[in-house]
Amino acid sequence: MEWYGGDRSKECTDDMDTAVISGFSSFPWLVKPLYGFISDSIPLFGYRRRSYLVLSGLLGAFSWTLMATIVDSKYSAAFCILLGSLSVAFSDVVVDSMIVERARGESQSLSGSLQSLCWGSSAFGSIVSAYFSGSLVDAYGVRFVFGVTALLPLITSGVAVLVKEQRIAGPIWDYNRSAGGPKLIESFNHSVVQLWDAVKQPIVYYPTLFVFLWQATPHSDSAMFYFTTNKLGFTPEFLGRVKLVTSVASLLGVGLYNGFLKKVSLRKIFLATTIAGTALGMTQVLLVTGLNRQLGISDEWFAVGDSLILTVLSQISFMPILVLAAKLCPEGVEATLFATLMSISNAGSVFGGLIGAGLTQIFGVTKDSYDHLAALIILCNLSSLLPLPLLTLLPSDDFDRETNEESDLEMKSN
Repeated sequence: MEWYGGDRSKECTDDMDTAVISGFSSFPWLVKPLYGFISDSIPLFGYRRRSYLVLSGLLGAFSWTLMATIVDSKYSAAFCILLGSLSVAFSDVVVDSMIVERARGESQSLSGSLQSLCWGSSAFGSIVSAYFSGSLVDAYGVRFVFGVTALLPLITSGVAVLVKEQRIAGPIWDYNRSAGGPKLIESFNHSVVQLWDAVKQPIVYYPTLFVFLWQATPHSDSAMFYFTTNKLGFTPEFLGRVKLVTSVASLLGVGLYNGFLKKVSLRKIFLATTIAGTALGMTQVLLVTGLNRQLGISDEWFAVGDSLILTVLSQISFMPILVLAAKLCPEGVEATLFATLMSISNAGSVFGGLIGAGLTQIFGVTKDSYDHLAALIILCNLSSLLPLPLLTLLPSDDFDRETNEESDLEMKSN
């Protein structure tokens, strides 16, 4: 029993601390619709988007500056990470709303180009981060990297000043004293009514239901992670290289969508990528059973190639979700509704992970036993085909034409 002494208890404590800090960093992303309400309802300094981007950048720079200088405990680190995550989550909602505003009334092709530009930029940033972060830490230390990271949100604030946005007349908080009360509450209530009017429309909640069910199918990612680390012995260094490859694959997927698929109907893209993803996902069985080695392919190379292909397909299938969500958002609640739709999509993914975890237990897959992992992979992949009969819930190929006609009618009536 001596083996379970001081070192082991310290390891458990460190794992718990890591879990707590991870929870702090994830929390701001769970309430994204709240940021949408704030941005849509409260014009800060006369602007609904620009001001919040500037403040988000300053908040992010402040949090990482603290990490680079005075933070010396896990509690202060958790607080700073919470602030940094809040900064990124809030700015993410604001930028999404700006894309929605520019994509409204445009074709699926143009909306797809806007989303491709943003997600391509994000993928490129992930590549740079994955390539340089490790080497910079080794060469200059963690606090130096935190200091460099603090500069990036300041760039966001600087660029936000250049954003073209029509200023809303009124005081900083749009407070109407002559009316005897705050106009802020009226604006908030109006946003709630607009959001409900949008959500209850069949053209919004049917596609939202499909996206949730499509994301909620179970997956075996956690089981595969433990298999590759415990059974195959993949090191953190190698997993970091795989992360770099997946970042490149995401950029490739965005490029393929923007170059060849942005004019293809949503139903066709979902159908093709789901079927292809299911078939290619079965290749993980080869890795689990060791058949890849019989074919002369090492575990490492097979894992890299498998991650590359599946990530490309995943990114291609995710881009239409962004385009669809952007086109469904009405004027006035862009940030709120888009953030809500993305939160529902994320909730579906979390639900799918929970189902996958339950199936992992049912199949008896543990860190020491992988006898039924192949069967789990097959079942999870086949389950991804279940939402396909619900493709009719998505807008038809005439969605762009119908949307443009409605916009023309609104303009004529005004």
